[in-house]
Amino acid sequence: MPLFFRKRKPSEEARKRLEYQMCLAKEAGADDILDISKCELSEIPFGVFATCKVLQKKVLIVHTNHLTSLLPKSCSLLSLATIKVLDLHDNQLTALPDDIGQLTSLQVLNVERNQLTYLPRSIGNLTQLQTLNVKDNKLKELPDTLGELRSLRTLDISENEIQRLPQMLAHVRTLETLSLDASSMVYPPQEVCSAGTEAIQQFLCKESGLEYYPPSQYLLPVLEQDGAENSRDSPDGPTDRFSREEVEWQNRFSDYEKRKEQKMLEKLEFERRLELGQREHAQLLQQSSSQKDEILQTVKEEQSRLEQGLSERQRYLDAERQRLQEQLKQTEQNISSRIQKLLQENQRQKKSSEILKSLENERIRMEQLMSITQEETENLRRREIASAMQQMLTESCKNRLIQMAYESQRQSLVQQACSSMAEMDERFQQILSWQQMDQNKAISQILQESTMQKAAFEALQAKKDLMLQRIRSQIKLIETELLQLTQLELKRKSLDTEALQEMISEQRWALSNLLQQLLKEKTQREEELREILMELEAKSETKQENYWLIQYQRLLNQKPLSLKLQEEGMERPLAALLVELSAEHYLPIFAHHRISLDMLGRMSPEDLAKVGVTEAGLQHEILRRVQELLDAARMQPELLKPPKAKVLEPLEPTAPEEFPEPVRPSAPPSELEVPTSECVVCLEREAQMIFLNCGHICCCQQCCQPLRTCPLCRQEIAQRLRIYHSS
Repeated sequence: MPLFFRKRKPSEEARKRLEYQMCLAKEAGADDILDISKCELSEIPFGVFATCKVLQKKVLIVHTNHLTSLLPKSCSLLSLATIKVLDLHDNQLTALPDDIGQLTSLQVLNVERNQLTYLPRSIGNLTQLQTLNVKDNKLKELPDTLGELRSLRTLDISENEIQRLPQMLAHVRTLETLSLDASSMVYPPQEVCSAGTEAIQQFLCKESGLEYYPPSQYLLPVLEQDGAENSRDSPDGPTDRFSREEVEWQNRFSDYEKRKEQKMLEKLEFERRLELGQREHAQLLQQSSSQKDEILQTVKEEQSRLEQGLSERQRYLDAERQRLQEQLKQTEQNISSRIQKLLQENQRQKKSSEILKSLENERIRMEQLMSITQEETENLRRREIASAMQQMLTESCKNRLIQMAYESQRQSLVQQACSSMAEMDERFQQILSWQQMDQNKAISQILQESTMQKAAFEALQAKKDLMLQRIRSQIKLIETELLQLTQLELKRKSLDTEALQEMISEQRWALSNLLQQLLKEKTQREEELREILMELEAKSETKQENYWLIQYQRLLNQKPLSLKLQEEGMERPLAALLVELSAEHYLPIFAHHRISLDMLGRMSPEDLAKVGVTEAGLQHEILRRVQELLDAARMQPELLKPPKAKVLEPLEPTAPEEFPEPVRPSAPPSELEVPTSECVVCLEREAQMIFLNCGHICCCQQCCQPLRTCPLCRQEIAQRLRIYHSS
């Protein structure tokens, strides 16, 4: 089975050695040798083939590397056509190229200590090959084409798994040395193999039916040829030549001796040039070593500088990440505290709402809504009230127009009912006709139609109702907190942090439950207001004129709760103190119990808890501030004197004034009151829908219709709630 070796990356020293050898081979006056040994190569670079082809290199030394293949992709052996010596020993070659026979100039091939399992048949085309060393491989047989190597003088096949020699080896008449493992041979027999190369050749010639001649008789033609045609051998060739041309052989021998002497002189000249080249090489090595040291020092300094910069960058990134984590943690803590305060505020509002409700019912009953006196009828300001009603109805119609458009669009997508659309068109036309009416005609119509007067009274009653206004403000705060929690979860996911996930999930569920409870309270309060309206309508006199105009005027003239409490005797400094501490919801309680500053100066936190102030921090703050006011009053008594009574001018009715600001909790801060978030589905429009029961605000109105589960937590969607952001 073939062995597979992992490619290794050359070390820095090996890479520099390869670059140096390639540069040395390309210099002017360089010899014909290209030595890239000990460079830790897994394949021969493309530049080596190009260098050998262009510079006509004759010796290629690639030993002691990690080669698994001689020929890489996109390279051709024809680039090595001038190579005479190819040294590949101490590599990991498993096979030679099938077209290695193209190296017709090759004289020495050394593949010792590799992983070869066979030799290609084209090796027989290496007619000038004189030395073939395949020692210490994994060969099991030799190809028959080995007998075509007419110039082969040395063959080493030892330390392999070869047991038989091919008979065609008898045709290699120039073979002088054959090295093999005689103990493992089967053919020729061991005793023949132990006798030496001559005995092996004699045995193979006898087996092939050829006459054996010593290699010395064939050595002369081999040495004489310089790329010419190979001499053909025949069993009787040398004998005929010696018998017929003895004189010619003598002349050739003398010529051979002369050429031998000439070769010796050339060898001496080559050794001299080699020594000179070695000296130059030593100088180049010394110069290269100094340059190498300088380059290494420069690289070392650059590396230290880069490492220092990298460490500084890493420290900066760590500090930035720590800062972001701390900021995120602080934000989560702030949100948690705001949610906790909001929950406490809701509990406090819930407790005080019962007292407010009882006071409101008492006020409604005591004002005798069903009785209309003659004085009120005479003082009825018909024109002004009708104008206010017309403005209220216009505002109500606009809101209903938006709601009806949304409902009609939703019903048309589900039912596609043409009759519903026609009815809506009629309503739109009616509303448009109302808006296009002349103001005087609209006022006269309002004065004549009690149904429109009743609708205006119903809208004003819902707008001025304290409990309904408080519920709406609480719903708005909870929607804001839910939107901020959703944004915080998305930010945490982008930072890949999972801290405090469980706590935020619990807070979101608590806010969702609170939102559902407030929605139920809102529906219940609206139902109570409708019952009051029905009771008023049932008890109104049939022939009473302008009944709803008088009720509307009475509701317009109603004073705010804080002003009413002050007129009933509550001290202004105490009322201002409660408003400053965001405790104005306790104004009805303090007014009901007739609590003054002097009484508070003698009270304890336990007394305030019995009255209904349950927050411990608020109890101590109220007592501390009251004590400061009393101390200041002792030094300046005029601070606590009630202001002189002023004659109240009659109120001129105008359009319904805005209801006083609702109770403002201590959180969230101003920059977070109207957060915005984009839809996680389309990533374009603003998120407008609340999913219950999970409480996520992550989708716009268009994308939420086909959804059945929340895109963030995959919870089932039990209810969808649309939110509106005021500009």
